[in-house]
Amino acid sequence: MPHPRRQGAALRHRLAELRGPDVPAKALDARALAALAANPGCARRAVLDGAGVDKTRLADALGSPSAFGQSQFALTRGNAFEARVKADGGAELVRLAHRKLDPGAEPPERAAVPDLSASGPEGRAARTALALREAVEAGGWTLLDHPMLALDVAGSPAFLEPDAVVVHPDGSWTVVEIKSFPMLDGSADPAKVGAAARQAAVYVLALEDVAARLDPAPRVRHRILLVCPKDFSNLPAASAVDVRKQRAVTRRQLARLTRIEDIVDALPEGTCFSPELPAAELTAAVEAVPATYAPECLSACELAFHCRERSRAAGAVTSLGRAVRAELGGLTTVGAVLSAARGETGDPADPAVAALRRAARLRAEALATADAAGAATAEVAPCP
Repeated sequence: MPHPRRQGAALRHRLAELRGPDVPAKALDARALAALAANPGCARRAVLDGAGVDKTRLADALGSPSAFGQSQFALTRGNAFEARVKADGGAELVRLAHRKLDPGAEPPERAAVPDLSASGPEGRAARTALALREAVEAGGWTLLDHPMLALDVAGSPAFLEPDAVVVHPDGSWTVVEIKSFPMLDGSADPAKVGAAARQAAVYVLALEDVAARLDPAPRVRHRILLVCPKDFSNLPAASAVDVRKQRAVTRRQLARLTRIEDIVDALPEGTCFSPELPAAELTAAVEAVPATYAPECLSACELAFHCRERSRAAGAVTSLGRAVRAELGGLTTVGAVLSAARGETGDPADPAVAALRRAARLRAEALATADAAGAATAEVAPCP
């Protein structure tokens, strides 16, 4: 059996080959991990993200440009708001954490802000882990600005950078999410809050991995601090958001992901996803990895337009949505569904087949009734 370290080095070398010569890896962030966990059956996304492939460039090279992502204006506005929230050593941010999450603790006079700079993501992750341990030992309030966390995803490490982590005087840790969408009268858009919660749940999981290596393990709080602009101003407002549900779903779905080495081993020799390749060769490489497309991918994946086109061309029922796919059992194509509904194929004892045939009969009866009613009306209609 290969030594685990050598096996890991061989996998990293193979992933670099898949990415292409001299093509830098695109790091996974929490937003990408939340989307990856939402579709754990998609081997294509798993291997492309694991190899660090830039899916935006890949989609452009395939001729299906992506409309996914934030505008430059939104990024600029978000960065400006974050800088305001963290001004003066993050004093306002820590006060919000005290007021919303830990009012019984001693009021923060001045939070410690350790230097987290180090060489490379591995070095920054190690420096973050050390700073967290030192903050627990020191007590008091500590603010970690853009710490680096590592999370194992399908056999490959993903390095994550939350906006901030607050260490409370009791040694517990809180994830801070800073967003630029407004909080009106104390509440924000539920869909945007939900997306922020799913993203923060990934950070909570990564923090729990760090805490598990300490003795005793500090408590990672399951209520995160969401900071947004108050009403239409640039002043910060905060809300405590419970992410236990999102955390449980994300952990379960990440655990179900097919391990990347299993997917890589099944790929043809010489497979490469470099955007510099000819379109035909690149398309063949992408199609060598199975995808599981669903309409939900349009809001989460850069390759959604390409996969939707292929899914529709193949007549896959997943293009109609996961709920439809779940109702159809073993019928995986639109052609098979229509054939079963017409009584040409399918087992009559199959509940999905029986439901389709009943629906087809009801439709035929309804159309016949409508045609008969239309003919009767035409017969009695007076001549103009």
